[in-house]
Amino acid sequence: MAAERGTAAEALVGQVVLPGDLLLLPAHYDEDAEGERLRLSAGTAPQGRLLCGPGLRRSGAGLLVTKCGLLRHRPGGGGAYWVDSQQKRYVPVKGDHVIGIVTAKAGDVFRLDVGGSEPASLSYLAFEGATKRNRPNVQVGDLIYGQFVVANKDMEPEMVCIDSSGKSSGMGIIGQDGFLFKVSLGLIRKLLAPKCEIIQELSQLYPFELVLGMNGRIWVKAKTVQQTLIIVNILEACEYMTAEQRKQALAKLSGN
Repeated sequence: MAAERGTAAEALVGQVVLPGDLLLLPAHYDEDAEGERLRLSAGTAPQGRLLCGPGLRRSGAGLLVTKCGLLRHRPGGGGAYWVDSQQKRYVPVKGDHVIGIVTAKAGDVFRLDVGGSEPASLSYLAFEGATKRNRPNVQVGDLIYGQFVVANKDMEPEMVCIDSSGKSSGMGIIGQDGFLFKVSLGLIRKLLAPKCEIIQELSQLYPFELVLGMNGRIWVKAKTVQQTLIIVNILEACEYMTAEQRKQALAKLSGN
């Protein structure tokens, strides 16, 4: 049986897993009130249900690994498992906040490069305060920070720059100046974690503006071009530096 060749998921948390590995789950994850099999989704998991994240998919009595990387687990509710990999290609996921580049205007819709296999669409009405008379001033080449409301394998991804109450909530056109660069999706998840030490340490070095996209794109702007490039270089190097090495580098830059 395939289940017999698997390994308990809890025992592999923090370790490297490979495509094809089978992760076995405790028996209570495999049942619900209606006697269904385990139901996993990319959205928010109901209380008591397990959330299956990137790099994993359901397989019989457990989870099948589809990407190489470190297995991560988040407790609480039904819990969540995912694979933290150094993947470069982004796959759009509903609810993700990303940075897109406007590549074309097609009637009432903008086409954006979001780093996926196909462009995303963005309606001119998907901005705060936008109407048929009051259209946003969006040009080809502009950077847009928005959120996916449609993202699946059968439909073109669709973005908006407003939340459920019609407010921008920080989304919209990103300033013309500043620097845009790309990092791995694993580093983005690390930077977006609550109380990220990297961001806290950088904020003590220089004041700067920062926009992080789940598609691996980062936009940063500091007071001067030199400060902007220093922050860019540190963020890119963080992927390969230990916490101690990072602190030493920041101490040299701050003169301490």
